Amino acid sequence: MKEMNVESFNLDHTKVAAPYIRLAGTNEGEHGDKIYKFDIRFCQPNKEHMDMPALHSIEHLMAENIRNHHDRVVDLSPMGCQTGFYLSVLNDDDKAGIEDVMEKTLNDVLKATEVPACNEVQCGWAASHSLEGAKEIARKMLEGRSSWSTVFAE
Repeated sequence: MKEMNVESFNLDHTKVAAPYIRLAGTNEGEHGDKIYKFDIRFCQPNKEHMDMPALHSIEHLMAENIRNHHDRVVDLSPMGCQTGFYLSVLNDDDKAGIEDVMEKTLNDVLKATEVPACNEVQCGWAASHSLEGAKEIARKMLEGRSSWSTVFAE
């Protein structure tokens, strides 16, 4: 395969075993600060994906709640393929710590009674949400907690 500019395009998606969390990249600023990008993969690529209303809701829930557990979150972004998220954090490459943060955040999703910012003022497609779908995604990811450190199938 030709080397691509986008890191995930160089990942052999047929060899990974979701769910997992992996460090996908590091960028260093001119003053030494580093941004670490983690691939938080919920679904097995090309086999399953998250339904858009559920993905949209878990995005809102995680983006809001993860900041209660980590004070250097730069961004949490859904993947266009609907199989996971990218989490970018400042100056923190502790993968085990990120796994703990994700576990706490997903448990927050399970306890949620509403989707934050689920209205036309704060959201660009407020009609497309599913709290129950988000909870199901969180449950499934948490059930696979013991495998989050294993990226590739054997």
